[in-house]
Amino acid sequence: MKLTSDQLNRWLSLGANLGVLLGIILLVVELDQNRDMIRAQTRNDLSWQVTDFLSRIAADAELSSLKRRAELGEDLTVEEEQRYKYHFFANTRIWENFHYQYRQGMFDDIEYQAAKNSWGKLIGVNMRFAQNWCSGFVNFSQDFEREINNLLDDDDCSEFSK
Repeated sequence: MKLTSDQLNRWLSLGANLGVLLGIILLVVELDQNRDMIRAQTRNDLSWQVTDFLSRIAADAELSSLKRRAELGEDLTVEEEQRYKYHFFANTRIWENFHYQYRQGMFDDIEYQAAKNSWGKLIGVNMRFAQNWCSGFVNFSQDFEREINNLLDDDDCSEFSK
């Protein structure tokens, strides 16, 4: 059986098309693996942020005491109040980052709901949360603001906006 140049061109075109198709399939597989790797790296980075944040509190007896007293609603000096606000907003930025990463698809619904449940519990035991949040929520994304406001009682900010 003798191949004509037309038949040879068809076979070569078929081979080239199969090669392109195989290349596209491999690209999709690699992109999927990269997405999984990025999700894992994002999860790891946020875990390290939280761990580092909590470790600093545990290692600093003064900060730990300040945090406890502030969240129980005890009186603070002006300097302590300022230090606590920095601490509060640093922690809230970690939450905002987690919320952002969730919106970008880096966390699944179950994982994010667990984080929100944790936030809700922390908000519930922190006597200064509403005061600090209501004084600074404008510095956060509107999506995150809505998320936190849903965890607060409807009138939590009303007494601070007067």
